[in-house]
Amino acid sequence: MSDQRAAIIAATLQLIAKRGWRDVTLRAIATEAAVPFAALYGQFPTKAAIVSAFLADIDRQVLDGVEEAQDPDETVRDRLFDTMMRRYDLLRPHREAVAALAEGLARDPLAALALRPALMRAMAVILEASGLTAEGVVGAVRQKSLAALHVVVLRTWLRDDSADLGKTMVTLDSRLKTLEGWAQRFDKIAKNISSRRRRQPPEAPPAEAEPSPP
Repeated sequence: MSDQRAAIIAATLQLIAKRGWRDVTLRAIATEAAVPFAALYGQFPTKAAIVSAFLADIDRQVLDGVEEAQDPDETVRDRLFDTMMRRYDLLRPHREAVAALAEGLARDPLAALALRPALMRAMAVILEASGLTAEGVVGAVRQKSLAALHVVVLRTWLRDDSADLGKTMVTLDSRLKTLEGWAQRFDKIAKNISSRRRRQPPEAPPAEAEPSPP
């Protein structure tokens, strides 16, 4: 990461924490970061682009903590739990900014929509790091389900002042158990549908119509 890019991201987070999302401007960020406005605008034309870059940095750090060989004794839920907690630990130094950002995006649907791809990318990173594919229709369903879970857990994380994030861990574990149950039901339904389709006899070709009399 270049020094200028790092300065812009750091300044953005500081200003959001102090002023809130709505009252931070690109010019204010440029001044705070001591970066020429033209240089900032050339890299980041919107505040959402800066926040997306910050979240991408968190994604890379999450992946840096992934073990090359997965423990065969770990369940998928265990791996999801560990990966998501790693992300919350990485976000912890920026909790004030994340809290202000969450509050601001709740009142700014366009900005929330602009940052949705970054959220889905983060969920894809968590899935892939946990050994689950994030591609295709199944991957898209997984990303959306995990994003909904993340929104709930994030509320607890923002209020969790314990040293070990114990409240966050309890909420995350509970939600993952629920999500696991729904995933098992979904897989069972999908298998039943597939089995019925295999047993269903093929349709007979339509009979040719007899020629009409002249």
